[in-house]
Amino acid sequence: MASVGTFNLIDQKNQMTVGLEINANHIRGKRDGIVTAVAVPLHKGRTTMVWDIKISDEEGKLICVSRCTMAIVDKKPST
Repeated sequence: MASVGTFNLIDQKNQMTVGLEINANHIRGKRDGIVTAVAVPLHKGRTTMVWDIKISDEEGKLICVSRCTMAIVDKKPST
């Protein structure tokens, strides 16, 4: 979610994004069914973005909370 969110917020022609750090706390297990992830940017900077991600099941029970830091880097010019 953080990768896709960051990718959608950068200049995709001239920049790319890579993961720097991820932290996740698994609250409960889930063997089957549907999970939904909601990602909210906590920080949208020039060179980094920090995302808060919550994953819950179809009943709205929290399964996992995560924080992910993404780096934004300029693409090297083609030769």
